Amino acid sequence: MPQQPRTIEEILPKKAVVLGPMAGITDAPFRAICKKLGASLTYTEMVSAKGLHYNPQSRVSNSLLTVADQEEYCAVQLFGAETEILAEQAAGVVERLGTQLALIDINMGCPVKKVVSKGEGCALMCDPDLAARIAGSVVGACKVPVTVKFRSGWDASSINAVDFARLMESVGVAAVTVHARTRGQFYQGHADWNLIAEVKQAVRIPVVGSGDVFSADDVVAMFERTGVDAVMVARGARGNPWLFREARSLLDFAERLDPPSPLERVDVAREHVASAVRAAGDAAVLRMRKHVAWYIFGLPGARQLRHELNVVKSPLDIDRLLLEYRASLANQAQRGRGL
Repeated sequence: MPQQPRTIEEILPKKAVVLGPMAGITDAPFRAICKKLGASLTYTEMVSAKGLHYNPQSRVSNSLLTVADQEEYCAVQLFGAETEILAEQAAGVVERLGTQLALIDINMGCPVKKVVSKGEGCALMCDPDLAARIAGSVVGACKVPVTVKFRSGWDASSINAVDFARLMESVGVAAVTVHARTRGQFYQGHADWNLIAEVKQAVRIPVVGSGDVFSADDVVAMFERTGVDAVMVARGARGNPWLFREARSLLDFAERLDPPSPLERVDVAREHVASAVRAAGDAAVLRMRKHVAWYIFGLPGARQLRHELNVVKSPLDIDRLLLEYRASLANQAQRGRGL
């Protein structure tokens, strides 16, 4: 593994397809699966800089900074609005993770009320001067590349992504990620890919595009329509980590892979459950209920299995249900030769 910090070009190679940060979803077990299936880079869930500062022994905060062996390295996303605390904690993460850390990403796009009400997340787009001070301070404190993820703007009347990207570039940020929705949109409506293209034209640093990427075809289309350096997949990866493998095949070889079979989907769900249990014990049950539901979505008998999953309290019960479900799918395949 390299001893010197990786450059942004090494971290985000040409036409990289990355797994974006998602609270409650992109923990180490899920990131490892996505990396194995072709993700160029993975991001942690967003981590509170204040949480690390005021409660450094917090089990929750520290679990978010766990890097799976299979990942090799990942990006850590921090959020907050206090310049000194963000810089201090970013430097601490760099020291703590060493070569397991690819880069520090600053969240300036989260739309959730409890975050923006404290001046954090997307609220920072309403105070560009503070955002620039924060980004510049973190850049100065870190030996690894620092990136910023933000939105189109606060609302339709204050779209400032282009100017915001230029500002981030001016204080030394190594790359920017643009989720082309406003805070007012949350995750509704459509992402404005034309705005992402404008940002790409406005800055010299790498630009990562985000928003409405739910298939390998969407990945290819975003590259073609926006000219971005990398594409970020977030919600589109839930229950479908194969998207990365499929996108790489289209991008690198112009070859369309077959989607995963129902049996493969169940097998990876079981692998994910086992990994999550090793990481978090019985506490993994609640999180894995939703992950398994995403993996089996649209498969025969999935609705009944979801009902059964919602009442289980043991990881062993989840695995038992998945084994029984797999057997039923295999029987159907043997009878119909269609699965």
